[in-house]
Amino acid sequence: MRPHCPAIGLPISLNGGFRQQEAEARNSILSQVLTPDAADRLGRIRLVKESRATDVENRLIMLARSGQLKSKVTEEQLKELLGAMAENEEKVGSGGGGRIVVNRRTDWDDDDDLMDL
Repeated sequence: MRPHCPAIGLPISLNGGFRQQEAEARNSILSQVLTPDAADRLGRIRLVKESRATDVENRLIMLARSGQLKSKVTEEQLKELLGAMAENEEKVGSGGGGRIVVNRRTDWDDDDDLMDL
């Protein structure tokens, strides 16, 4: 009996082709749920930030498997999904979110102020 991948449910090739089979399964699912325009946009996102594209793909695959996608995802729907994921990231905060917070001391007394009088 050949071992199966629990994530995608396909048999694992004995010659080490697991990653290739997983990639083929992902591409197959994505081609079924994305319109050509949405797939192009996701490809452009991958060129800029691969981790974001992978996160979007994972979300789309999860939605497809749970039956929440009733039709193919259009480019506009993909933009909405990206916006929702960005808002969620801002709320959760990923390692500070690249923000710099400056706390100024208000009760600190400078002796130079007395010299100005």
